[in-house]
Amino acid sequence: MNAFEQINIGYNSVFKKGQLTIGLVLPIENYPLSSVPSMKDHLERVCLAEQLGFKAIWIRDIPFNVPTFGDVGQLFEPFSYLAYLAGHTSKIALGIASIAIPLHHPAHVAKSAATVDQLSKGRMILGVASGDRPDEYPALGIGFNSREELFREAFTYIRRVSDPYPHLQNHYGELRGHIDLLPKPKGTKIPMLITGSSRQTLEWNANNADGWMSYPKNLYQQKNLINQWRQLIAENQEYDRPFMQPLYVVLQKKDDKRPEPIQLGFRIGANYLVEYLNQLKRIGVNHVALNLRFNELPIEEVLRILAVKVLPHFNSTIEEETTT
Repeated sequence: MNAFEQINIGYNSVFKKGQLTIGLVLPIENYPLSSVPSMKDHLERVCLAEQLGFKAIWIRDIPFNVPTFGDVGQLFEPFSYLAYLAGHTSKIALGIASIAIPLHHPAHVAKSAATVDQLSKGRMILGVASGDRPDEYPALGIGFNSREELFREAFTYIRRVSDPYPHLQNHYGELRGHIDLLPKPKGTKIPMLITGSSRQTLEWNANNADGWMSYPKNLYQQKNLINQWRQLIAENQEYDRPFMQPLYVVLQKKDDKRPEPIQLGFRIGANYLVEYLNQLKRIGVNHVALNLRFNELPIEEVLRILAVKVLPHFNSTIEEETTT
């Protein structure tokens, strides 16, 4: 199977065939007892993460505080926040994981993503999803049960408006080749990773996405899903495409602390975390976004332990060449 496509600096740095890299879900903060983070020292921690060698930061699109969901993410609007972080960083990839594209007009998503890509000199990675919080849809006057079709049309719109003077007609509007959306992405396109199934078939996702972002599962299930994904890609695509997942980690003081399962992750020592990440690497996972929300140790201490004892096994220190 061929290597991954070279799209922009962020995508090329995070996703490498046969390798696994480590990133972080924002906010980089302990907030186990509340759904709302303080965002204290948020910029300093992002800059520290870049300095320590984490490959990417990932922020979520959560328009409303839905109490039953239990988490409002990083509070700030994703693209505005990424543009702010782009101005204070120089090499860490800037990812959205993920934006529910049926809730937004795709022209605005495309323009915002291309803007961040330009301002960051090509570090933007766009995760997209159909959305899973039913309360948000009526608040925006959108039918929750229509999100399957809306996702496909929004995805197609975002992809097509990267072309100059595009032609397109669907639910979101008509483009007749007489107007153009600017700016264009810094790279060849905005890399788009589909989250979960987004209510599409695996075949559709394999034929259209630049990567797959799915949830933690046991190793056997995850391996089978990745194998199915890669087989479909091999049958129809010129380039292989990466697979990534999040992982909740409550890092323990003792490096040899055996893993104790928590929802979507583990309470675990550094040595066993390295072992587990190597298992993910062997089954074909290319990137893991660590969520540190439930940690008990000071967050800066957690970052430094990870940087010393985990990152050297995975994140390359070799500077990436620009391709765009």
